[in-house]
Amino acid sequence: MTQWEKNLAELGLTLPPVVPPVAAYIPAIRTGSLVYTSGQLPFVDGRLSAVGKVGAEVSIEEAKEAARLCALNALAAVHDLVGLDTVVRIVKVVGFVASAPGFGDQPVVINGASEFLGQVFGDAGKHARSAVGVSELPKNTPVEVELIAEVR
Repeated sequence: MTQWEKNLAELGLTLPPVVPPVAAYIPAIRTGSLVYTSGQLPFVDGRLSAVGKVGAEVSIEEAKEAARLCALNALAAVHDLVGLDTVVRIVKVVGFVASAPGFGDQPVVINGASEFLGQVFGDAGKHARSAVGVSELPKNTPVEVELIAEVR
């Protein structure tokens, strides 16, 4: 078991199976020393953890949890491709938040993913980031997260 997997276990988590693509893409791809994940949704056992717009049907706390689940699913995609033991650091996170009109706390929502990655990887989980508000996301999900990881 890698240190990253031990950290997940301490959080009471295990890596879920990779979420099957909902369209024409693959969950993750490696080029050189980088792994790019496709946008991950907050699926748990084949179901979305929440649906709707943040700031309307979905609270900030529910959305932060959804962002955490997206990051967990992204790690599952990385692990399936190269193994978590090869991860050197998380380089970048891009988060999309389906936002109700006037909602402007997208960075707070995506902190759910960023804080989680810090818990798993420590300093190697510190990353560059974008948090973007959008009007719609696939399947009416409130959050979508993708990441770039440096690997050995």
